[in-house]
Amino acid sequence: MTDSRATAPDTNGPAADPAAGAADLAAMRAHYVAEGIAEADFHADPFEQFGRWFAQAAAEAADPAGVVHEPNAMVVSTADAQGRPSSRTVLLKGYDTRGFVFYTNYGSGKARDIDANPQVSLLFPWHPMARQVIVSGTAVRTGRDETVRYFRSRPHGSQLGAWASAQSSVIGSRAELDAAYADLAARYPEGEQVPAPPHWGGFRVVPDTVEFWQGRTNRLHDRLRYVREDAAAPWTLRRLSP
Repeated sequence: MTDSRATAPDTNGPAADPAAGAADLAAMRAHYVAEGIAEADFHADPFEQFGRWFAQAAAEAADPAGVVHEPNAMVVSTADAQGRPSSRTVLLKGYDTRGFVFYTNYGSGKARDIDANPQVSLLFPWHPMARQVIVSGTAVRTGRDETVRYFRSRPHGSQLGAWASAQSSVIGSRAELDAAYADLAARYPEGEQVPAPPHWGGFRVVPDTVEFWQGRTNRLHDRLRYVREDAAAPWTLRRLSP
């Protein structure tokens, strides 16, 4: 008689090869064919040069056929008092010769890290253009007037969201967050001014270095880095080996 019982899996058989997935990853690569960058073409001021590259990324994002999404998205990397690193993506909301500005809840994980260790790194990953900009510097809080001006420019829903979310804190469920937002929406309907939260505001990253990275063939990428010893010193542009 044929045994119709399901056959149990053979747990003594050969184990899956952990290198199989690694081999696939090892084969994944992009070949960069972009033109290089030269020191002679770069502005003496890194903020001016950033403006040039950002304008090109923004134009690419605005083009229906473009491949860059959210050119002002940047990865903010921080470290806590014990040196444990953490990274997340936020949006650049302003820059000038003083630095690069983003906004957050001052009780968030990133804000707590900055309070303990103000050294911060920013990364603009414009991968479709084979470009990156890497900023390292010190984060300082923006003034309250600057924070309130920006808060007023946010969409009404985003203003309510800044109140509804105690960012980085543990909550019981999504329903809890949605209920908090609904209560705020009832209290401050569309068209009514929402007060800027006292626990929410901006950070300005004052750079010590600003690096412009351009992908090139054979992994011989171009890296041009602006450095200065202090805020009063002029910027120096240096080429780094890839």
